[in-house]
Amino acid sequence: MEIFKFSLLALLPFLLLADVAWATGDDMRTFIVHVQPHENHELETADDRTAWYKSFLPQDGRLLHVYHHVASGFAARLSPRELDEVSAMPGFVSAIPDQTYTLQTTHTPQFLGMNVQQGVWNDTSERGAGVIIGLLDTGIFPEHPSFSDHGMPPPPVKWKGRCDFNGSVCNNKLIGARDFTAANGTSGTPSRVPPVDDAGHGTHTASTAAGAVVPGAQALGQAMGVAAGMATRAHVAMYKVCLETDCAGSDILAGVDAAVADGCDIISMSIGGPSVPFHQDPIAIGTFGAIEKGVFVSMAAGNSGPNARSLSNEAPWMLTVAASTMDRSIRATVRLGNGLYFHGESAYQPKDSAAVFYPLVYSGASGKPFAEYCVNGSLDGLDVKGKIVLCEFGLIPTIFKGAVVQSAGGAGMILMNQFPQGYDTLAEAHVLPVSHVDYAAGSAIKSYINSTANPTAQIYFRGTVLGTSPAPSIVFFSSRGPSHQNPGILKPDITGPGVNVLAAWPFQVGPPSAPALPGPTFNIISGTSMSTPHLSGIAAFIKSKHPDWSPSAIKSAIMTTADIDDRSGIPLLDEQHSPANIFATGAGHVNPEKAANPGLVYDIAPGNYIGYLCGMYTSQEVSVIASRPVNCSAITVIPDRMLNYPSISVIFPAASNSTMPVIVRRVVKNVGEVQSSYYAAVDMPESSVPVVVYPDRLEFTEANQEKSFVVLVWPRQSDTRVVQGALRWVSETHTVRSPISVTFV
Repeated sequence: MEIFKFSLLALLPFLLLADVAWATGDDMRTFIVHVQPHENHELETADDRTAWYKSFLPQDGRLLHVYHHVASGFAARLSPRELDEVSAMPGFVSAIPDQTYTLQTTHTPQFLGMNVQQGVWNDTSERGAGVIIGLLDTGIFPEHPSFSDHGMPPPPVKWKGRCDFNGSVCNNKLIGARDFTAANGTSGTPSRVPPVDDAGHGTHTASTAAGAVVPGAQALGQAMGVAAGMATRAHVAMYKVCLETDCAGSDILAGVDAAVADGCDIISMSIGGPSVPFHQDPIAIGTFGAIEKGVFVSMAAGNSGPNARSLSNEAPWMLTVAASTMDRSIRATVRLGNGLYFHGESAYQPKDSAAVFYPLVYSGASGKPFAEYCVNGSLDGLDVKGKIVLCEFGLIPTIFKGAVVQSAGGAGMILMNQFPQGYDTLAEAHVLPVSHVDYAAGSAIKSYINSTANPTAQIYFRGTVLGTSPAPSIVFFSSRGPSHQNPGILKPDITGPGVNVLAAWPFQVGPPSAPALPGPTFNIISGTSMSTPHLSGIAAFIKSKHPDWSPSAIKSAIMTTADIDDRSGIPLLDEQHSPANIFATGAGHVNPEKAANPGLVYDIAPGNYIGYLCGMYTSQEVSVIASRPVNCSAITVIPDRMLNYPSISVIFPAASNSTMPVIVRRVVKNVGEVQSSYYAAVDMPESSVPVVVYPDRLEFTEANQEKSFVVLVWPRQSDTRVVQGALRWVSETHTVRSPISVTFV
């Protein structure tokens, strides 16, 4: 799903007015209120906690959610005066204004090597067996065959959740379904409203993570094949926390709280928001509580790329997932009147659209503001009737642009990238004949229009083409690091397929004139929303193979086995077809087969995150994240570079004259062969910062044996501000790779 940015300057008057109204009036606003009882205040049951939470409020009706498992507190609607009163009460810790988060929205199993004739992924019947994936999203369409429970066993006995759909809609595949957008401020207990998916996003992500095998999947006749989730044997629980594209932080926190209480093993959230300190972020707070209870969390990196420092979901206890392309194109080719042709993409490929030449016009020729983007009214006064219109990418969703062109009488649309989108194109369910072309093609088409008095073009459709390259490559919209909140932790962590992904959908797509093809409905959409459930499903498979592994061990397995080259053997590229850096790729592109057998893992005890957080925040702020009192003065602080993370980030002050190396300590656990030897190999650019590993050989003689080592990084100035490379531990059967980034600030 595309996320388009609007100018904050245009919104500033409204934001200022909202602040004035809040400051001077008695209008109520939703807050997430964090409270902690004194030591002598016993709260033994959920009812005890709920009663205590209510004691802070003037009326029960103000209570929206109560949190029992991943946060200590509640969400409530309060006026300014009431907030002051609550803040003065014993046990109050902090109150965070509720904020809105946004959604970050079949060939992929083959592309990821999950149906090879040999290897751990060959038997689809066991992928994710016994594992429960909880998705926080827009709801679900339970009747879709992707959620058939044919051959599925009952849920594990630990499952404590419920299904709020009427009748027997839930089954052994879809075992839970709840709506947390329907609390309506009634005593903190959501009413049992069925979590119907009116947007399609939740159905799409759920089927990507753990959908059943469905033959004959297609969208508008394209990408035909067998659809299957990453973990076909896993169980699914849906927690509806979003309406359309917006998701309230208080609802998200309630969904995480319920998913942990219900017994989910994996939490998958294709949701993101602005970068804020972790103690002000309900997603970071809730997911910290989840990993403390052994629940793996997979999160979207965000769709604000290719800008640097554009990440969402930066906390080190999450797996932060970037998005990349695959080797499939839904091809729509543009041929110009001068004989030149350019390949683009579109999911809507009408068969009755004769490939004839039409007059070609550039939308920006109208001279109106934003006309080049084909927004409403921008084509007024420009003769586009019966013509193909060239429009530029950006400002509004591309399908809306097609509707504008269609309503103005246009015969078709060429959608051209601006420079930031580079070579990436999207196949979407447009409403008229369209080809989305890359920046180079768009520039050539615009030059052609300016070179002749009578430009013409045709769009002809080629259907689904496999084996395209480069693949995978990082897509333009995928958010980039480094992290605002913790630059000493490399983010994103990993990349997976997030472009033109086919998955289940609740309803028909495309224009009303498109014929409704028989069979279940699917859609092709793009976003880190799509890459995230791929990794959630892969984590579920690893969990099913290694049920005793911690969330950090699973994350380590995924990261240290990732591919850094594409399918042709060259380093991963970005949207400009330049080598992508670690801030775009993370550790690399996920390799599911290798991740199931990594050899070594970097494990992190949940308590170590407290020491890490104490190096960043005050005791009170850490207490909010930990949902319990924390005294940082009594805790050993763990610098960010010392957290036992599967990647390494070192930051030097640019003006420093120190010649002493920075020391980075790590511990690895043997989860491979009992008798094994690993040798260190450092991959850094020549003439860059020196990096030394000691010891440079690790010998293991037992299963789960741990060995420590140090990495010494010297502050030699480089020609570039950021130097990136890797540390590899290599044995006869495994390569365990950790990215290294050295930054001079």
